[in-house]
Amino acid sequence: MALPFSGYAPKDQSATGLTHECGVFGAIGSTEWPNNNSEIAQIICIGLEALQHRGQESCGVVTSEGDNDFHIYKGMGLVKNVFNRDNIQKLKGSLGIGHTRYATSAASAPVNCQPFVVHSMHGALAMAHNGELVNSSSLRKMVLDRGVGLSTHSDSEIITQALCLIPPEGEVNGPDWPARIRHLMQLAPLSYSLVLMLKDRIYAVRDPYGNRPLCLGKILSPDSNQRDLQPEGWLVSSESCAFLTITRYVREVLPGEIIEMTRQGVRTVDIVARPADKRLAFCIFEYVYFARPNSVFEGQEVYTVRSHCGRQLAIEHPVEADIVGSVPESGNAAAFGYSKESKIPMGELLTKNTYVGRTFIQPTNRLRQLNVALKFSPISTNVRNKRIILIDDSIVRGNTIGPIIKLLRRTGAKEVHIRVASPPLKYPCYMGINIPTREELIANDLDSKSLADKVGADSLEYLSVEGLVKAVQRNIAKGVDNGHCTACLTGEYPGGIPEELDW
Repeated sequence: MALPFSGYAPKDQSATGLTHECGVFGAIGSTEWPNNNSEIAQIICIGLEALQHRGQESCGVVTSEGDNDFHIYKGMGLVKNVFNRDNIQKLKGSLGIGHTRYATSAASAPVNCQPFVVHSMHGALAMAHNGELVNSSSLRKMVLDRGVGLSTHSDSEIITQALCLIPPEGEVNGPDWPARIRHLMQLAPLSYSLVLMLKDRIYAVRDPYGNRPLCLGKILSPDSNQRDLQPEGWLVSSESCAFLTITRYVREVLPGEIIEMTRQGVRTVDIVARPADKRLAFCIFEYVYFARPNSVFEGQEVYTVRSHCGRQLAIEHPVEADIVGSVPESGNAAAFGYSKESKIPMGELLTKNTYVGRTFIQPTNRLRQLNVALKFSPISTNVRNKRIILIDDSIVRGNTIGPIIKLLRRTGAKEVHIRVASPPLKYPCYMGINIPTREELIANDLDSKSLADKVGADSLEYLSVEGLVKAVQRNIAKGVDNGHCTACLTGEYPGGIPEELDW
């Protein structure tokens, strides 16, 4: 469903941070690739595990042996818990796609697990979607008006049904899938990265604004070396971190690009332009928070950008201290950059218990602090009698940082200065990121000094919007056209707010 500009309440009120909608992955073998085993499915599952940070509620894989009898397995939970040797072995075929999901517009339920599969008069179609359609209500009405029934409230299902409709210019000699995809992209300019599978090919699609990430890779022989890079297949993924060992990153899918992947190779079949007066709008929070640090966007590694954010933060908000540390783990790179720029030594202040899952936050301060203490343990040697600079990647509701500061003070910290490696979040997102309502975002109620007083910090400062953009653009590869969505920071939405969009 389309999101109102005022935002929407997240399903899990215990969450204190941001949540991404999902990750997509696809793989196709070369001509010689056997289609009677499950190796492609295993590669997809490995890729989905590498994308697990993008969604932990459900996952699924669909494969094809070259006919319309797709093999499907989906379930609620983590990849390692949903898939096992027995169900993977049933996913035979030389091509397939996968998905890992965190719900935004539709509930967390088995019926909304992706990839979605629909059967049209021209055969089966499977689809995995990352993002959220800003005009899903009007698209839903269009599909329903044409007599198509829908089984879920997911905007992703609307995409599959819209693709089954004949494009306005008509078709000759069967379905023209690139034309159908282009028609969908003209109806819905953002926000999505799509992986679509037919019986013998995969289409990789990125919206014209480039809001959601998508990249290409190739499968190499396990015995290949630098002189032997002939691919044995091709991959598409939300992030390059999913290309491991025997796979190799090739490039990003361009904004508006439609790529066709077959057993013979890959080719660009079309590029759909965005409106002439609109800029590219790659989500800047992929750099700040969502992506894995070893992923590559716009020719640069995410870790390097986060380090630059820390350096810029030290320039904008210096403070005398004895040690710099981070709230693990996404603040680590920014803390490193802050330390390098400020010349203040970096050290580990908190360790994170990686075996603690999501906790059920109780409505008492005592239990909230116990939950924080369960997740984080202070390193007393680095904390006691020290003036501390603690780097966090972002502050959303402000529920977590206060208990962490109390934990550090009880361990003997003399001073605790909070530095946030991103600007204050003030506006909701309607493009696939679960950001709370404006009323829940702490930056709309308290400025940095008031927030410092509330959470018990000696000082608290954010990176500026200009500083973030500067850090992100510092090392973008030459010749790469770029532009970034900062809507959650500035309220300037790439296509206007939903009520202003004319569909």
